[in-house]
Amino acid sequence: MKVYKALTIAGSDSGGGAGIQADLKTFQMLDVYGMSAITAITAQNTLGVHGIYDIPLEGIERQLESVLSDLGADAVKTGMLSQPEVIELVAGSMRKWGLSKLVVDPVMIAKGGASLLAASAQQALRDKLLPLAAVVTPNIPEAEVLTGLKISSLDDMKKAATVLVREYGAGAAVVKGGHRSGEPIDVIYDGESHHLLQGVRYETRHTHGTGCTFSAAICAELAKGLPLLEAAHTAKRFITLAIREELGIGAGHGPTNHWAYAREQAAERVLDKKE
Repeated sequence: MKVYKALTIAGSDSGGGAGIQADLKTFQMLDVYGMSAITAITAQNTLGVHGIYDIPLEGIERQLESVLSDLGADAVKTGMLSQPEVIELVAGSMRKWGLSKLVVDPVMIAKGGASLLAASAQQALRDKLLPLAAVVTPNIPEAEVLTGLKISSLDDMKKAATVLVREYGAGAAVVKGGHRSGEPIDVIYDGESHHLLQGVRYETRHTHGTGCTFSAAICAELAKGLPLLEAAHTAKRFITLAIREELGIGAGHGPTNHWAYAREQAAERVLDKKE
């Protein structure tokens, strides 16, 4: 049995809806063995972030060395990298271990509004990490910060995705459209063409961790060796179901349902057997 492995380098969410916890749940549901290097510990729940405690650089470096020197990784994703020194450390590790399947989720602001990326780290993200990324997955506000463009239309999303690839060196870009009104359409630019990921909007407050989960699903599928477009389509289906089949827990922005995709797949297999 082939074991596919994915490493997430991100912050810990004590509420379990985003960050390391969301990534590992997503990997597991997509049949990928998950590993982690924690960059920060957050005290948070569905009502917001109540504390952020950065892990010392040495601690992050030892986590990365421990995992990559022994287990290795078929694909890697990054989430909360709050300081430029952390970004430089991660970039150096990617180069040292020759890891090309890197998914960069440029986490900047938590669902409740707390800033998760220091202003000084934004340039380091552009200069150090984007050129190493197989794909970068910003939402519209994050894409605006990274590119300096104002994004209000689908064409603007296409321009931003193009800039992230052609000017900043990412292998591909997925600009997520959830912050626009109407259906949540995402734009993919793979260096040659633009592609659209169609979605369905569900009215719910339980959307905490959607970005983490989406990028983790892409990472898991890339770890299996699937091409980007196929990985992105699976990730879109995964997060759409996770939002639709809400858990309904917490008094604020509740987590998505990481069981939903696997349960639908199982139900479809049952139907196929009956037919």
